[in-house]
Amino acid sequence: MAKPSLELGALKDKSLHEFEEESLDSPASIGRKSNLMEETTDGSFSGSSRSHGKNTVLKSIKIMLFSTKLNLLMPFGPAAIVVDILTDNHGWVFFLCLLGITPLAERLGFTTEQLALFTGDTVGGLLNATFGNATELIISVYALKGGLLRVVQQSLLGSILSNMLLVLGCSFFCGGIVFYKEEQVFNKTSATVNSGLLLMAVMGLLFPAVLHFTHTELHFGKSELALSRFSSCVMLVAYGAYLFYQLKSQKNPVIPINDGESLTESLDEEVPEISKWESIVWLAILALWISLLSEYLVDALEGAASEWNIPIGFISVIVLPIVGNAAEHASAVMFAMKNKLDISLGVAIGSSTQISMFGVPFCVIVGWILGHPMDLNFQLFETATLFITVLVVAFLLQDGNSNYFKGLMLMLCYLIVAASFFVHVDPSSVGDLSEET
Repeated sequence: MAKPSLELGALKDKSLHEFEEESLDSPASIGRKSNLMEETTDGSFSGSSRSHGKNTVLKSIKIMLFSTKLNLLMPFGPAAIVVDILTDNHGWVFFLCLLGITPLAERLGFTTEQLALFTGDTVGGLLNATFGNATELIISVYALKGGLLRVVQQSLLGSILSNMLLVLGCSFFCGGIVFYKEEQVFNKTSATVNSGLLLMAVMGLLFPAVLHFTHTELHFGKSELALSRFSSCVMLVAYGAYLFYQLKSQKNPVIPINDGESLTESLDEEVPEISKWESIVWLAILALWISLLSEYLVDALEGAASEWNIPIGFISVIVLPIVGNAAEHASAVMFAMKNKLDISLGVAIGSSTQISMFGVPFCVIVGWILGHPMDLNFQLFETATLFITVLVVAFLLQDGNSNYFKGLMLMLCYLIVAASFFVHVDPSSVGDLSEET
């Protein structure tokens, strides 16, 4: 009986020796180390654990701050605050804030993708859409607090348009170029549901505008606002039902990809670069920093439009959403080039759906609470632009496949929209009024 005991002891010593020789950065060694620490009682590995914790934090900081060249723009954020304190040049403050927010939005998208690797594909898509829109929602809330209701409306509209035309168009185009020998496919069911929600959002925005311009309000100045608030509550309920449908009704969503793999299997191939809790901490830090810069950005918006002699509507609809959508733009194009078109569609169209069915009604309710008459009357020009855009995108998505030509069409449509808002004068905007005078 003594011989087996000796052999077990030798094997144990050998396994400990092999464990000590493995790298601390190996996921397998870390897992075995944790198990061994639970079994030992002398605390001999506590020092190594603290050392590993420090290395993990340093590695996380290195990945977040030095893994992309876009982070070279981060110092422009503090520079904007310094320029605002020392000078009254709103144009420079606005420009520096745009530069400073751009890498933060990209890092926010990267952190969201890391967190999504720890969840399922459905929750991951919702996380990408939610935190990808965080920049626009934060800017909108600060503009709402400042009473810039038209800036809120136009920036939210611009976010919807840029996601549906620019982000989705670039995804289709880049994916089509990489996989030019084959036609990329996506889940038509999900695209149809999102298209239906977008058409419902158009309905919510269309009726208050028609009521206003036909002068058929029962109580002038009150019916339009009351209808907007009621419609906003209905849209929020619809979006809540949509989330329930996504998370509960589709219990085991397996989305086919061209090579026959499921989306979950495709996502499992990627290894997270930072842990789940590190992702959550970084999300909080980035959101706070974006909030601070957004306050300076909104304060300098009207002054920048006046100094640059650019319509404030063009800045709100085109410039701000492009900066805010940097995260969606990068991630959606990246997934399309990896032939994961369902994720790209979820990011682009999902973000548009979330802004239209959650962001816009949410701002109406927040304005109601703060005492600002925020409504769903986005004016006739903006509402017509959204209506035509939704129809074009829904038509291109109906067959369930994509190619580079469809992406090119969407991008060219966005150029037409951008040119239209550059020559459009919005009499409700302070910047345009100063330009007319």
